[in-house]
Amino acid sequence: MKIKTKKLSYDEVMALPRPEHKLPRKPNMLLTGIIRLYSIADTMATNFKYTEERMDEVKDKPCLILMNHSSFIDLKIASKIFYPKQYGIVCTSDGFIGKRQLMRMIGCIPTQKFVSDVTLINDIKYMLHENNTSVLMYPEASYSFDGTATALPRKMGVLLKRINVPVVTIITKGAFTRDPLYNMLQRRKTNVSAHVRCLLTAEEIKEKSTAEIDEMLDKEFSFDNFRWQKDNKIEINEPFRADGLHRILYKCPECGTEGKTEGKGTKLICKHCGKEWELTSLGELKPLGFTSKFSHIPDWYAWERSCVRDELESGTYSLETDVKIGMMVDYKAIYMVGEGHLSHGSDGFRLTGCDGKLNYEQTPLANYGLYSDYFWYEIGDIICIGNKDALYYCFPQDNTPVAKTRMAAEELYKLAKSNKKKKPATKE
Repeated sequence: MKIKTKKLSYDEVMALPRPEHKLPRKPNMLLTGIIRLYSIADTMATNFKYTEERMDEVKDKPCLILMNHSSFIDLKIASKIFYPKQYGIVCTSDGFIGKRQLMRMIGCIPTQKFVSDVTLINDIKYMLHENNTSVLMYPEASYSFDGTATALPRKMGVLLKRINVPVVTIITKGAFTRDPLYNMLQRRKTNVSAHVRCLLTAEEIKEKSTAEIDEMLDKEFSFDNFRWQKDNKIEINEPFRADGLHRILYKCPECGTEGKTEGKGTKLICKHCGKEWELTSLGELKPLGFTSKFSHIPDWYAWERSCVRDELESGTYSLETDVKIGMMVDYKAIYMVGEGHLSHGSDGFRLTGCDGKLNYEQTPLANYGLYSDYFWYEIGDIICIGNKDALYYCFPQDNTPVAKTRMAAEELYKLAKSNKKKKPATKE
């Protein structure tokens, strides 16, 4: 899948009119049917099946549907489960580029990932109560990198209390295994399933505190796809299963070097120390000729996160990379405005460029997460920062591991939040 891009100068982009906000529309029934037909091939190819729990509590009522985010098949799964029930879809705003009217007719609601968006809550309420239509939302906001749950935004319970409708969850098994983001969009042969349940009725939401609801959601969105694959003996025999694995396992645990690992074929190799691992058909890393610290990919990824946190706490973490810059200010195109430099440290992000005209800064507390992606719309790996006025899509021109930057932003937010709580109140 590609996205429309256009070359403009920074000044030209800043002078463009911003689009007016439009209330979400009910999905067009004809398009809903076309999407269902489009979904059949993939759901049949994966022998998709699902189980239900407490769904009689929902029946014909509009509800908020929360689904874990693993791969593009997620949308097709939702269509299979709920058709012909109508529902709107909260989706990333760049999905509207070049096709805003079509996306609105499908019932999509645009939002900027990891950017505070007050209008989103109002749009969700409008779709639920004015359009009498359910809403599908991916609370993780981004695809899972390592097959475990991505951190949910805090106080989701506040949203649930404000919208006053039942909440349904969809948790998939096999969707990540079939098409993990790191694996260069190469699909594997495996079955996919899901469990669908009414997690909370509107009455149950009223009875519970925000903290209790958040705890329930955290428990529901707690999973490990690689562990599930091993425990259920799900074999992935494709010869390309390790392609791109270095995108998440960028740091060698044997020699400590970053940016020298390479995932290709069925192996992960550290080009610095020469250590090699085989990614087995059951999703484990088997060291070749030595004893390794990790065989479970999420454990390795968690270790990398701990290393990032250590760097942040010691003040040694720093990102400095030259980037190509795309900007989003409307739904017509991603505007390629030139080159620049992206920095990230304890003070947050700073992006400069466009002959000195661009100087954007973003504090650690601005966002609890980071929109980073691999091979974004077939252009390249990205780090996306910005606010409601403009999004900046930064394409590193070196081997910067965007997974590390994402973890650093998440951990930096936690540290800044913790330090803010510890800071004593000042007297007037």
